[in-house]
Amino acid sequence: MALRDRYRDIRYGFEPNFWVANTLELFERLAFYGANAVMVVFIAEKVGLQDEASTLAGIFSGLIFFLPVLAGVFVDRYGFKKSLTACFAIFTFGYFLIGLAGMDAGKGIVHAIGPRAYVIIVLIITAIGGSLIKPCIVGTVDRTSKPQTKSLGFAIYYTLVNFGGAIGPMLALPVRQKFGIEFVLIVSSATSLLLLIGTRLFFREPPAPAGGVSTRTFGQVFRDMLMVFTNFRFISFLVIFSGFWIMFWQIFFLLPLYTLEVLRYEHFEILETIDAWSIILLTVPITLLTRKFKPIVSITGGLILASLSWVVVGAGGTVTFTVLGISLFALGESLQSPRFYEYVASLAPPEQTGTFMGFAFLPVAIGAFVGGFLADVLRTTYMASNPKLMWFLVAAVGAVAVTLMIVFNMFLASRRSAVVVQTQKP
Repeated sequence: MALRDRYRDIRYGFEPNFWVANTLELFERLAFYGANAVMVVFIAEKVGLQDEASTLAGIFSGLIFFLPVLAGVFVDRYGFKKSLTACFAIFTFGYFLIGLAGMDAGKGIVHAIGPRAYVIIVLIITAIGGSLIKPCIVGTVDRTSKPQTKSLGFAIYYTLVNFGGAIGPMLALPVRQKFGIEFVLIVSSATSLLLLIGTRLFFREPPAPAGGVSTRTFGQVFRDMLMVFTNFRFISFLVIFSGFWIMFWQIFFLLPLYTLEVLRYEHFEILETIDAWSIILLTVPITLLTRKFKPIVSITGGLILASLSWVVVGAGGTVTFTVLGISLFALGESLQSPRFYEYVASLAPPEQTGTFMGFAFLPVAIGAFVGGFLADVLRTTYMASNPKLMWFLVAAVGAVAVTLMIVFNMFLASRRSAVVVQTQKP
C-alpha cells in the first residue's frame, strides 16, 4: 500500500511544469559540475595562471552561491521564465568565453585584455547568470507540488542535484581526453543553449501563490543583510560552519592538480565524483540511523569525520587512500547535512526565520572564496615538497571548526526548540 501511495503521489502529485523544471535543473547541474571539475586544471595549465587558478575558481563558485540572495529581486520582478531565459543565455555565452581562453581562436582577445583580467571578467559574468537559477527552480518546485507532495517534490529536486554533481565530472572526462579540456567548457555552453531552447519551448510560468508574490527591492535585501550580519550568534555559526565548506571545495580546488602531479592518476574527474555518489547512497540510511541525535551532535560529528578524511588522504598518499578519504568525508557530510538547516532555523529569531534562512548558503560561498585562496597557498607551498602536510593543514581547518562549534554550542547556541525545515545541497 505504501509503494502504491508513493507511486500515486509521483504520478498525480505534481504539475507537468514540475518535471520540466527538474529536468532543467538536472542538466544545468551536469553543465556546472562538469565545468567545475576541470576549472582549476584548465585555468592553471591551459590559460597559464598556475599560482592563482584555485582562487579564481573559488571566486566563480563563491559568487554562484552568494549572488542568489540578490538575484531573487530580479526573479520576483520579472518572473521565473524570463529569469531562466536570462540565466541560460548568460551561461551559454559565459561558458563559451571561459573555454575561449584556452583556444587558439581566443588568444588575441585574451592577450589584449590580459589572461588574469579576462578570466576574472568572464567568470563573474557567468556567475551572475548562474545566480538566477536556484530561486527559479526551487520556487517552481514549491508552486507546482501539491501540499501533500511538497516534501517529496523537494526530495526529487535534491536527488537530481546530486545526480548532476555525480554525472557531470564523469562526462567531462571523455570530452577532455578526446577533444581537449577547453571543450568541456564548450560542452557546458552547448548544454546551456539547449536548456535555453527548452525553457522557451516547454517551461511555463508557474501560478502565483494564493497570497500573491512578494516583490522585494534591493533596499529591502540590503536591510535584511544588515539585520542578519549584525546578529552575532547567527553569523558566528555560519562562519564557523564555513570550515566544512572550505574542506569540501578542496575536492575541486586542490585535489585535481594533486591527483595529476603527485598521484600521477590522469582520471581526476572520477575522484571528484566519489563524494556525490556516496552522498546519494549514504544520506537516507545515515539519516534514519541518527534521526534521534541532537542536531548539534550530528553537525559536530560530521565535522569530525570530514576533518579526519583529509588525514586519511594525506597519510595514505595513494589513489586508494584518496578514495577512502573522500568516502569518509561523504559519510561526515551525510551525518550533518540533513540537520544543518534544522539547526540554522533554531538560531534565527522566530518571527524572522524565513529571512534568516535565505542566508543559509552563506557558508558555501565563504567556503569557496576562502577555500580557493587556501588551495593556491597550500599547492604552491607544499605540493612539490610535502604534499602530506598540505592535506593535514586542510584537516586542521576542520579541527578548528570542530573546536569552535563546541564552544559555540556551550555559550552562544539558542536553547529554543529547533524548527524542522527542508534540507538542501548545492
